[in-house]
Amino acid sequence: MMQPLAHAGKPAVLLINLGTPEAPTAPALRSYLKQFLWDPRVVGLPRPLWWLVLNLVILNTRPKASADKYTRIWMPEGSPLKVHTERQAKLLRGYLGQSGRSDIVVEWAMRYGEPSVAAALDRLKAAGCTRILVVPLYPQYSATTTASAMDAVAGWVRRNPQSVAIEALERFHDSPGYIAALAAGIRAHWMDYGRPEKLVMSFHGLPKASIGRGDPYYGQCLETGRLLASELGLNDDDYAIAFQSRFGAAEWLQPYTRQMLEALGRGGVGRVDVVCPGFVADCLETLEEIAMEGRAAFLASGGKEFRCIPCLNERHEWIKALADLVSNRLAG
Repeated sequence: MMQPLAHAGKPAVLLINLGTPEAPTAPALRSYLKQFLWDPRVVGLPRPLWWLVLNLVILNTRPKASADKYTRIWMPEGSPLKVHTERQAKLLRGYLGQSGRSDIVVEWAMRYGEPSVAAALDRLKAAGCTRILVVPLYPQYSATTTASAMDAVAGWVRRNPQSVAIEALERFHDSPGYIAALAAGIRAHWMDYGRPEKLVMSFHGLPKASIGRGDPYYGQCLETGRLLASELGLNDDDYAIAFQSRFGAAEWLQPYTRQMLEALGRGGVGRVDVVCPGFVADCLETLEEIAMEGRAAFLASGGKEFRCIPCLNERHEWIKALADLVSNRLAG
């Protein structure tokens, strides 16, 4: 299906992030969650059983609670994830232009919600782009995220045969530029607030069974954590890796972030900073689950000071690293 990029043609980059509702309301969340949770890459239960659970239980209970959470982090311009992703695409165009690659067209899309992957690819096709590098904005590869994004691309390709040559940048968990950008953000935060007693690196969770099926995600998270700690000059006791956003009753990757924060608070650790290296843009999982819920859990358990370090967002080190990644890939 996917063809190499090593031929002449007008190049383009398509950034894909996970997705977001159109508004912090229950109807918007219901529409978004229906699309997101019906993806078999996300929930692999038998379809008839999952249809009943999703439509009769989850979509009748979860949208209101999720909408309340989104209300707490919604920006004047819209959903933080969408706002930051759009800004990243705009800045990437600028960085590519400054480096002499103004010929590269940059678009962005959401796997779930709008703008859709298909609509973004349609725009690139209409613009005459014949070589498209797809960049799912997930540093660590997982079938639940990266492969799902490529499923959406593959669906468009089936409907548009012979249209364009497409390749994917499917992981960058160990890219020196990405690691350096993470470290730069953390150092800048510590310049303002000082260093904590413990740095917690919180990655999005994944059902443990997925790792048994060969998903490389867990190992890549550990590798990112090791490289980041090395870049920062941290000892093993200075940091910890944990996993957040558990959903459902199955066992997920451990240790769980919330439980770790509570244990640190009970154990007498006074100051904790949390960074989320698996998210390149702040979103519900970082701004609400970590910065609000995580903070409350840590302080309620005896901790004294909690800070959530911002994601990469529009940091120039990150945009430059992204520009280098796509430029090198398009150059073959």
